[in-house]
Amino acid sequence: MSLLLRDGDWVTAGALADTLGVTPRSIRSYVTALNERVPTGVAVESGPHGYRAGADAGAAMRSVPTVTGTPRDRLHTLVRALLDAPDGIDVFATADALFVSPATLDADLARVRALLGGTQLTLERSASTARLRGTEAAQRRLLSTLAHDEMEAGSFDLAALRRTLGTESVGAAAFGPFKADLVAQLGELGYFVNEIGIADVLMHIAIAIDRVSQDRPLAATEQPASEAQTEVAGMLAELVARDLDVVLGAGDLQHLATLVLTRVVAPGAGDAGRRDSTRAALDPAVEHAVRETVERAAAEFLVDIAHEDFVLRLALHVQNLRLRAREQAWSRNPLTRSLKSTYPMIFEVAVFIASELAERLEIPLMDDEIAYIAMHVGGRLERSRRGDQLLTATIVCPGYYELHELLRSSVDRSLGQAIEVVGVETRVDPDWDTIGTDLVLTTIDPVASGERFVRIQPFLTDADIERVQSAAGRIRRARRLARLRTELERYFDASAFVHGLDASGAPEAVIRRLGDLLITQGVVDEAYVERALQREELSSTAFTDALAVPHAIGMTATRTAIAIGIADPSIPWGDRRVQVVALVAFSESDREAFQTVFEQFVEVFNERESAQRIVRRATDFSGFLDELVAVIDG
Repeated sequence: MSLLLRDGDWVTAGALADTLGVTPRSIRSYVTALNERVPTGVAVESGPHGYRAGADAGAAMRSVPTVTGTPRDRLHTLVRALLDAPDGIDVFATADALFVSPATLDADLARVRALLGGTQLTLERSASTARLRGTEAAQRRLLSTLAHDEMEAGSFDLAALRRTLGTESVGAAAFGPFKADLVAQLGELGYFVNEIGIADVLMHIAIAIDRVSQDRPLAATEQPASEAQTEVAGMLAELVARDLDVVLGAGDLQHLATLVLTRVVAPGAGDAGRRDSTRAALDPAVEHAVRETVERAAAEFLVDIAHEDFVLRLALHVQNLRLRAREQAWSRNPLTRSLKSTYPMIFEVAVFIASELAERLEIPLMDDEIAYIAMHVGGRLERSRRGDQLLTATIVCPGYYELHELLRSSVDRSLGQAIEVVGVETRVDPDWDTIGTDLVLTTIDPVASGERFVRIQPFLTDADIERVQSAAGRIRRARRLARLRTELERYFDASAFVHGLDASGAPEAVIRRLGDLLITQGVVDEAYVERALQREELSSTAFTDALAVPHAIGMTATRTAIAIGIADPSIPWGDRRVQVVALVAFSESDREAFQTVFEQFVEVFNERESAQRIVRRATDFSGFLDELVAVIDG
């Protein structure tokens, strides 16, 4: 359902099956199950072109099945039972309650053990009793992990949270007003609230209330509270008592106040008049590390991000991030997947920054935290590259009073963010061949023809605006892909092409296999392959539902080359499944080409139909290259 909602168009059963790593028959079963959730509506439409989200798709997503017997349901129920029973659970009684055999429950307990990795919790088994051992803070982190697993794309979903905590936990009627009051109070205290981050705070508050109601409070720490922590803790105590009728202890209030303060940003960080006060709140070591890392990233990727405002905002974010790391309270980001697939270059810059900061400040960084850094990078680049995206245009409008001036004014007002008018022809017989702008907006029929000529009315209409925007979009895409085709034809080689990747051991085995091909060509060495594996550990390079682009940080290849692997069916890669793996090795001399190749290559495979066409027909190297070029040429 998430895939269908994200695509918004028809998707074949085969394409869905490839993405999920199942058979088309399973897809049909899933569609039936989803439609059963809304008996009077349509969750998924079926047709000759496949499936697409129906009018009641949202209701199906929010609906809880009446029969909860899936492995994940059992796992969550089992973990919740273990968390609620300090003395442990009886394995046989729990198996009976879940309507499964003791052997099935033993298998589920093994999955619980796998889930506990890195949580500082252990699962003990003595005869028929199983119990969790670990601190209350560690148990709450496990609860937050389960809650995030229930919540689609990391967004705050109270219904999903109640499935994790139990239906007797805090309800929407109380929690809705509480959130509004919390945001209002933080605003009155002078904080700008990050709505993405505050969702995590709400989840932790709900978990705290649930645990306190079971007489499982957090112990207070000996670390003295700051003035800001004391202020926020007092506000939280009052709000929770008033809106949710729960009294939190000192340990819970201190913990929640820390979470709030690491997810809100004091206003004025980008105001030149307040830079000194912002810097005063920063740890000099953090600011220094961020400044040097940003300068290195700007030089490595040739991007315009080394600005004072950007450094200060990012340093403030990283300082909060370091505090979250100490609490092991990572902030989820619902935009992670879309940022990675839509803005791969921006995400790659963020990965570079995260890698440097992780080493300098000893902060382990997850994908969601890297996505927050990507949002900072994207915001900075958006400011600096808006002008670069403008297409030039000439208006052809035969002179009649001030008609051409009125038309130019209308174009500037309606299309000024997409095109820049650099000339106006008022002759009825202009020399069309001498007009060299990207677009020609003409009120008369042009003698010449082509994509760049757009017929418009003397008085600009909504239809005219749409035609111009559409033409501008086609020209931009054609230019991007033309540059990509020119670059790619230099980088591919038949000896670095593999059809039929093995799913076992992916992605490490695939990276090593493709890396060996480039080593044989003398393009890279073993060290490069090892660095590509290290880069993969930082953040999965599966940028779309079809394509992974593993690579090492640093452009150290003797020449730029790409090794291609085709998998049919798809293979697991991080939290996705992919069918095309492109191991990319860039040389220092091709630094400027990196952005073009990286972004546009991902763009091609971000279109599901194009990806499927290439995979289905690329049984050998020549077929792959032919199909790739055909897709690029449209």
